[in-house]
Amino acid sequence: MISVFRSSMVAWMLTAMAPLSSAQQLMSGSGPGGQVRMFNTDMAVLEMQEVRKDLPCTVTPSKPVLGFDLKFHAGYEVSIPLRELAGAENLLTIVFRVTAENKKEEPVYFIQRVRVPSIEEDAKGDAYLHGQFDLGEGKYKIDWLMRDRAERVCSFYWDAEAELPPKDKQIALNIPPATALASEVEQFRDEPPVQRDNTVPLKVKVLINFAPQNSRSATLQPLDTSALVSILRTISRDPRIQKFTIVAFNLQEQRVVYRQEEGDKIDFPKLGDALNSLKLGTIDFAKLANKQGETEFLTQLIKAEAAGDSHPDALIFAGPKAMLDSNIPQQELKEVGDPGFPVFYLNYNLYPQQTPWRDTIGHAVRFFKGTEFTISKPRDLWFAVSEIVSRIVKSKQGKQLRAASGN
Repeated sequence: MISVFRSSMVAWMLTAMAPLSSAQQLMSGSGPGGQVRMFNTDMAVLEMQEVRKDLPCTVTPSKPVLGFDLKFHAGYEVSIPLRELAGAENLLTIVFRVTAENKKEEPVYFIQRVRVPSIEEDAKGDAYLHGQFDLGEGKYKIDWLMRDRAERVCSFYWDAEAELPPKDKQIALNIPPATALASEVEQFRDEPPVQRDNTVPLKVKVLINFAPQNSRSATLQPLDTSALVSILRTISRDPRIQKFTIVAFNLQEQRVVYRQEEGDKIDFPKLGDALNSLKLGTIDFAKLANKQGETEFLTQLIKAEAAGDSHPDALIFAGPKAMLDSNIPQQELKEVGDPGFPVFYLNYNLYPQQTPWRDTIGHAVRFFKGTEFTISKPRDLWFAVSEIVSRIVKSKQGKQLRAASGN
């Protein structure tokens, strides 16, 4: 992807062009046993390990960071003076090689092409491009080059290390060690099959509020969407869960966006299609006039889902803090009574120190003697879901024992 920061028509053209440029892709033949076909000149540049700036550019690598999807994300940012791209349309080709320290015979090659529109000769400022790829734990060598149509080359080389701290070694990452992959572009891709454990089959109901961290935001930011989808994926990957009921809602619009009843897996593509209907920032006037509308919507949603006909083994709320004007009246919650199953809240909150107090959903969960987990980092999500599922198993086993003993 390319983004440019300059207040001119040139900058607008480059920014508008960005979606047309392809993301990093694995080169054909890349991987174990494969044979990559590439220009001899490109291979020679990568092998020489000499920094070149025939095409003036500055490359700034980014340190691998663990994401909520439990993959390390590494990458780079490149700046190029716009005057170097001046003239007729151009094409920038980026080729880079990622080699794991303990798999030196199995390097992985990536390619990206960025089309550049015509730029005036006196253009000032810089163009900024960035790339990203995914890594498993390990040490890596990255050999990188970019060339234009005139065969001018910019090259750079760096080392990267992706490592979990000792206290997090038990986290099961979603990418094998010493592995480099192209970053996923489609957030709502289908989930690979999971071998389910039938020892204590569980069914859970998840009520997830698809809303941005900033309640005033008119859009659901990619970072927020990725984190919320990762919460669902982490839940879906636990082999002890057999059935999933998903209720995706948005408090701002006061409506249920998507519903799935007791599926064998979570249908992420359908969820993604449904979320496309969200129109944050455009609220019905009648709803806007009702100051208690969001609280009333949440009240009815909880009453319907916690005391409905379905009998899940647990109810899990998920989403950012819902700081509403008022909490749900306790009398309304008393009408629900004891739901008969444990209740949990995965509170997605990147900056807990800014809003340390309990939100409206948290107050409801506390009323049901539920447990709230603050999800600020990827490790929080992994440990929270592991703890939740373990508690659900114990709860269900306890019910089965009591039923068997006649109590």
